[in-house]
Amino acid sequence: MTDSRKPRQAVALSYQSGAAPKVSAKGEDKLAEEIIALAQQAGIHIHQDEYLCDFLQRLEIGDEIPSELYLLIAELIAFVYVLDGKFPEKWNNMHQKIMEEV
Repeated sequence: MTDSRKPRQAVALSYQSGAAPKVSAKGEDKLAEEIIALAQQAGIHIHQDEYLCDFLQRLEIGDEIPSELYLLIAELIAFVYVLDGKFPEKWNNMHQKIMEEV
């Protein structure tokens, strides 16, 4: 009898302002577990999405994400910034303006 379970996968992205995010690490099974453990130890937020991970696994380390994923990845990066308490400078002004109107 064979084990038909899908192997655990992980893909790490790196991002520098002004450039598209790049695949910085990827792996399956034990390597995926190590990538996840290192991310957790470093306090890096982990997003679990089986379909996104499957797609990103097809890229090579150092590859930029395809333009079709820009919006999705940008939303994830923005969400992580919010989780870390970082907001764009204009956001506070906009938030204050909304509060004044309410």
